Amino acid sequence: MRGLLGRDSLPPGEVYVFPHCNAVHTLGMRFAIDIAFLDKEDKVLSVHENVPPGRWMVSGGRRARTTVEAAAGWLPAQLSLGAPFPAAPVAASDSAVC
Repeated sequence: MRGLLGRDSLPPGEVYVFPHCNAVHTLGMRFAIDIAFLDKEDKVLSVHENVPPGRWMVSGGRRARTTVEAAAGWLPAQLSLGAPFPAAPVAASDSAVC
């Protein structure tokens, strides 16, 4: 699975969604991202802002079921902890599996 690896950027408002995923890394990434972890009801558990390239692991914890990645600076303005994710998460591609 490649996810955002190899990309130079991610436009604001575009997200990658990884179902069945409670941790990610940014090794090999070329830009910082925001990461949100959702529970089984797609409610926001945590938001990690401006995660730099080269981070070994960012975890959403045991309750996290879905990971959402977006351009740095975009997610925190759009999400509230405990609130439902604004749109039903859909995987970015068939290969977007954690």
